[in-house]
This record gives sequence, structure tokens and C-alpha cells, in this order.
Amino acid sequence: MTLLETLARGAGAIAAYAAVGVVLLIIGFYVIDLATPGKLSTVIRSERNPNATLLATSALAAVGLIVAASIWSSGGRLTEGLAGTAVFGLVGIVVQTVAMLVFDRVVGISVRDLVKEPELQPGSRLLAVTHVAIGLITAVAVI
Repeated sequence: MTLLETLARGAGAIAAYAAVGVVLLIIGFYVIDLATPGKLSTVIRSERNPNATLLATSALAAVGLIVAASIWSSGGRLTEGLAGTAVFGLVGIVVQTVAMLVFDRVVGISVRDLVKEPELQPGSRLLAVTHVAIGLITAVAVI
């Protein structure tokens, strides 16, 4: 294989993984949107709510960890790597959503209540760390 062919193949793989990653980030954002009152992008952009922003960014960071681990563990097998990235990313999003519901029920930290608060709340910090921790746990499990 020539250098040009190697570079083209690598660039194609990067583009494919990036596309899957972007789709997973968008899905993750909309899943968080379902858990918050109002339209999340409006709550962040117009209301400038720090709680909604922290929860959304931490969830997306967690998805990014899972995507990165899935790519790394693919071992250069593009088709299997893309499929694994999609599946593991979706599993991570589901697990994060379940964790939010569990925290709401067991610990009593309601995402819906948090995003109504104009000031950054301790519960948002706890849920944000939980998002990242779940993303890290899922990422390591993928590896």
C-alpha cells in the first residue's frame, strides 16, 4: 500500500469515527434534553442556566470518553470498531440516563428541579461527576 493510500484510508476512518461520535453526542444531548424541563438548548443559550449547562457538558464528556475508548479498542478493525463505538456509546447514554433516574429516586436529586435554579447547585456538581464517572467506567469496560 502506498503512502497516499494509507493516508486516504486513515482519513476515511477518522471521518467515519467522527461521524459516529457526533451522532452519539447529538443523541446524548437530546436524551439529557428529555430529562430537563423546557428545551435544553434554550435553557442554556437564553436562560444561561449553569445547572443545565453543567449536566449537558458532563454527559457529553462521558460520551466522548466512551467513543474514544471504543475507537482505541477497535485494534484497527474499522467495521467492528464503528459498530462497537455505536453500541457502546448508546449503552453509555442509557446507563447515564438510568443513573439520573436512580439519583432522582434514591438520593432525591431531581434534574428537573436543578435546572429551574438560576444559581449553580451542589446536586448539579454531583450529577456531573456521576456522568463522567459512568463514562469512564463504561470506557474502561470497553477496553
